[in-house]
Amino acid sequence: MDSAGLPARSAGELTEFGQDEWWVVLVKAVVIFVFLMVLTLFSIWAERRVVARMQQRIGPKVNGPFGLLQSLADGMKLILKEDLIPKTADKVIFLFAPLIVVVPAFATWSVMPFGPTVRLPWSDIHTQLQLTDMPVSVVFVLAMASIGIYGIVLGGWSSGSTYSLLGGLRSSAQMISYEVSMGLSFVAVFLYAGSMSTSQIVEAQDKVWYGLILAPSFVTYVISMVGETNRAPFDLPEAEGELVGGFHTEYSSAKFMLFFLAEYVNMGTVSAMATTMFLGGWHAPWPLNVIWDGADSGYWPVLWFIGKVLFFIFVFVWLRGTLPRLRYDQFMHFGWKRLMPLSLVWILAVATVRAIDLDGRQWLVAIALCVVAFGILMFVGEKKQSDAAAQREVRFDAFAGGYPVPPMPPRGPDA
Repeated sequence: MDSAGLPARSAGELTEFGQDEWWVVLVKAVVIFVFLMVLTLFSIWAERRVVARMQQRIGPKVNGPFGLLQSLADGMKLILKEDLIPKTADKVIFLFAPLIVVVPAFATWSVMPFGPTVRLPWSDIHTQLQLTDMPVSVVFVLAMASIGIYGIVLGGWSSGSTYSLLGGLRSSAQMISYEVSMGLSFVAVFLYAGSMSTSQIVEAQDKVWYGLILAPSFVTYVISMVGETNRAPFDLPEAEGELVGGFHTEYSSAKFMLFFLAEYVNMGTVSAMATTMFLGGWHAPWPLNVIWDGADSGYWPVLWFIGKVLFFIFVFVWLRGTLPRLRYDQFMHFGWKRLMPLSLVWILAVATVRAIDLDGRQWLVAIALCVVAFGILMFVGEKKQSDAAAQREVRFDAFAGGYPVPPMPPRGPDA
């Protein structure tokens, strides 16, 4: 046991991965692929239904029971549409950009822990409910997210359209900026769990979830994951008002569908990472883990994991239906001048608590309150400065003389 009362984890426990038969690995990969496709179809349907309820509409209800087959119908429609390539596009990069986005989105799920070790049905084979794991699994997830940015930037650049280029540039700046905050939110988890392995981080949360004792890191990650996935209210790279459709303006048919697929798979990816890093992963929620001894055994943990992922997907939909789109400069200002400084202060506080042999949880709660108070003071200070600047500003009244005329240029000494 470590100083925080959590079980110590060693890198040797990862040796059980990579021992499965080839067909078991193949079955796991196929199951993950099918799960992500079904999750995407369900997420699109759920988003339409939930937003429709928020706006007092009905939503999809024709195709299938409760409209469940509407997403499948839309996918078939996109595949059968005419595939257009602009004359000014770089055809090779234009064709490969959607693949560069969607392949890393699927590959990230190879290190997601769905559950503990189980026995496969109708056999005596025991295996982990996880495709693979490594000592730096979280870094692998961040690396795959960074590769996906290349696909969006190249897709916008290769289209030969100014709108697509601006959308790609926006996306590169936005996603890289909020990846920094996302990575910083993980540092406190690494310090507390003593590992970067996803399975070991989940194992370390068998007593208490990090979303409770590392609340500032959890809040920072939730904000960063919305910005990372370009979802409303942070969907600035594909803002229809000024960029038509952003980086995928010139895409159609199956290539556009791949961008759409990658967006929803990435929603599931960041939701799974939030579940793994902060909500105990596949561990049963309280009070089930207290009143039921078998809640964390067998295939039941898969249900808890999927339920937590669906909760975060609902949060995505909830934000889209309630918040307006931010202004781009305000959004970047918030990421660099608010989230990052607060994350750095929180990391120093967690490192100090881990270095001092005291009751870590009480210290973390106190420091979390200090960080929250510090963040509030930062916003209050900014408001006062903006009010003072507005008072000092001398505004020109174009209608002062009765006619809306622009101000005259200043006259020089030789005029």
